[in-house]
Amino acid sequence: MSKGKGKQVEPMVLLPPMPNPSAGSANPSASLSSLWGYLLPALNHIVRSPTTLTEKAPVIDISYHMGIHTATYNYFTMQVEAVSTNKERERLTPSGTDLYEHIDKYYAEVARELLLGAPEDDSSLIHYIIPCFSRYAAGAHSVNRLLNYVNRHYVKRAVDEDRGWLTLSDIFDAVAKAIQDGDTKEKITNKLKERRTEELKKWGWDEGGTGEQLAHAESCAEAASPLDRVVPLSALALRRFRTEFMEPLLAVPKLKGNKRRKPGAHNGNAPNIPKGRLARAVRELLEKQDVDVEERRRLVTELANAMRITGVRDGHPLRKRLDKYLLTGTV
Repeated sequence: MSKGKGKQVEPMVLLPPMPNPSAGSANPSASLSSLWGYLLPALNHIVRSPTTLTEKAPVIDISYHMGIHTATYNYFTMQVEAVSTNKERERLTPSGTDLYEHIDKYYAEVARELLLGAPEDDSSLIHYIIPCFSRYAAGAHSVNRLLNYVNRHYVKRAVDEDRGWLTLSDIFDAVAKAIQDGDTKEKITNKLKERRTEELKKWGWDEGGTGEQLAHAESCAEAASPLDRVVPLSALALRRFRTEFMEPLLAVPKLKGNKRRKPGAHNGNAPNIPKGRLARAVRELLEKQDVDVEERRRLVTELANAMRITGVRDGHPLRKRLDKYLLTGTV
């Protein structure tokens, strides 16, 4: 069909809900391998299925959704019961760790596959990244809802045990310097909260902002955390997109022979300095003359947003360049 000035509108392809696969007499919660075998088709359908609706992930049948929730709940319950009967309970790996690590590896594999599919031409790279990330993020958010029991049972407990994106060891030194003799426990707790607020402000949070803004800032901070920190499944996926997709594209190639550039060797001539693929693509986008201004701004906005959401910090040179363009309109 045509619309407006005769422009062809690409038809939207809606994938039907994925039906609940027959497990026969097998119990999906009997073991990790059984549970993963039951989950994997749903994950692949939600995250990997090709679709033109990049902002909305394909869905699964309601019976399959309920089956996954039940199987996950039963698996965790069986682990807790097994741990409670073991005399060395404290030395055992917390229940849910194995499933959480499987999900992490899954997202790492998906992100690497997407990187392998990136075009070799730098001029096409940003046009590939934006819908690619949109589709990936939509799938990740859908899986986060599907496996929310993992967040409630495993992630929440890990955060309570100081294994989340911001730990006491991260902020202890700064807070310790501010602690004075005679400070009460309440004062120390408030100083810890202040330190956490400072970290969230780096991701766009302002005191007095909405709960939604706070959640968004914390999600960015979680995605920016090291791989050994336990974060919600949505942030886990975004973090893997950063480490397996974004960071290789941001990496600056090493000079041949491992030679170091001498200070002032190029008299500040930036083009002589090796750049990562994404930096080259951004430079071409910003400096190319035959690009529509509105289209350029849209691409820059969405790329900057993807970098922030996946945890690329605001001090990164490429984020600074994108933010400068959005603020001033100049390169």
